[in-house]
Amino acid sequence: MGYNRLCGCWTSGSSSTKLVLIMIPLILVFGFVSVWRPPSLHWFSISQSSSSWLAISSLPPPPPFINTSNSFREETLYNNTEECIPLNVGKSFEENLPSSAPVVEEVAENPKPLPFNETQVIPSMKRLRRKYTRLMKLEAGLSKARNAILEAKNGNNSLDPDYVPQGPMYWNPRAFHRSYLEMEKKFKVYVYKEGEPPVFHNGPGQSIYSTEGNFIGMMEIDSQFRTDNPDKAHVFFLPFSVVMLVKFVYVPDSHDFGLIKKTVFDYVNVISNKYPYWNRTLGADHFMLSCHDWGPETSKAVPNLYKNSIRVLCNANTSEGFKPSKDVSLPEINLRGSGSGLLGGPSPSKRPILAFFAGGVHGPVRPLLLEHWENKDNDIQVHRYLPKGVSYDKMMRKSRFCLCPSGYEVASPRVVEALYTGCVPVLISDHYVPPFSDVLNWSSFSVEVPLKDIPRLKEILTSISSRQYIRLQRRGVQIRKHFEVHSPPQRYDFFHMILHSVWLRRLNVRIRDQ
Repeated sequence: MGYNRLCGCWTSGSSSTKLVLIMIPLILVFGFVSVWRPPSLHWFSISQSSSSWLAISSLPPPPPFINTSNSFREETLYNNTEECIPLNVGKSFEENLPSSAPVVEEVAENPKPLPFNETQVIPSMKRLRRKYTRLMKLEAGLSKARNAILEAKNGNNSLDPDYVPQGPMYWNPRAFHRSYLEMEKKFKVYVYKEGEPPVFHNGPGQSIYSTEGNFIGMMEIDSQFRTDNPDKAHVFFLPFSVVMLVKFVYVPDSHDFGLIKKTVFDYVNVISNKYPYWNRTLGADHFMLSCHDWGPETSKAVPNLYKNSIRVLCNANTSEGFKPSKDVSLPEINLRGSGSGLLGGPSPSKRPILAFFAGGVHGPVRPLLLEHWENKDNDIQVHRYLPKGVSYDKMMRKSRFCLCPSGYEVASPRVVEALYTGCVPVLISDHYVPPFSDVLNWSSFSVEVPLKDIPRLKEILTSISSRQYIRLQRRGVQIRKHFEVHSPPQRYDFFHMILHSVWLRRLNVRIRDQ
């Protein structure tokens, strides 16, 4: 062993000395190159991606129910079962409500990062800014309304100076009340201005079809819900009257719907070419209204009007395509004069007649009713036509139950007439969805009799105890306010309840930017 002056170290031999002399310079060169050479493209990309992830994650989450993609899919327009308030007739409002509130990103614990997009990042890469469109803000407001309704079902009643819904007549009175108040605060309707009276923006004010004309007329002059700015509207109203189409366009006795359908088709074509809103949703946030029997057939003029739009119809027949989750059952009211004289009736103890019906024979149901009960029993007064001098309204006020059989179509004005006079309505119809049945529990203030049980009618009605009957009658009087027609409209009346039904169905539609 000896000291090597070249390396400044002790060595044990010449071979070892040579190896050390070679390795030391190589190590020094490799270290210098590693420190000073630029990083590879692969590592640089990862570093940048990490920065982008942090910048995106630091953003506040987008408003609820906002579509971050630019694609449009028809199947997502309506019936979003995870994020909507289902409207299943036959179940209570509370049962229809989702078991948990919809997912709201603004309170999510682990929001998903948005996809990287250079247009979303400011030059410094420290903060992202998201541009919220009017539609996004509109949908965010509806999301808040959904949550408020869902929370109200288990909360306390809201304060209201006019009316607070209570009792078994409502599936969930608290949820209904909150929904109604949210509607009053937020809901906006745009009425298309195209079209000229009498076919458009007009309708009958009196007759069996009066609800059609009354709603159209009230919507024309409304200042609370109607908006002149379509960008602020939640729904769009197509103001054509099927009654007026039948009167001015239809060729009598031709049995040809062609001209009526062509008029509606051309009208929708005009607004779809002039405005972007119909094409944006394929009509899912649009609604039509008709009390004429031909309303459902007229809607078939435009496939998307029939399939997607909210159809407000008196002829609410599920066997003919009426969908309670999408469509609205419109009360059929035969207004005569102001209608105020129809309201009210004596107490149950002053009603000697068990059941009453008088009317023309048409459709499949009434012949069965007349066959079994016409002039057969004094307790059940069934007539084709009333004798001279006998008042129809007075007979209803003398009766405990008022029979409401369907005619050619399922709806009958006798349902509302019975409620007006304090008579318990007996619905004799198959496939009929009663008005406002997403809110009202009809079994609590009416009797439903299927066609097959018409021979057992007296047995069914007499089996209802006096105590139970008094409950039915009093509840009917209490909810009568929802079927009353006022000019100008009053809160919770016919006009507002129709709007509320449309409002509920709009809550089930999530519109996305194209």
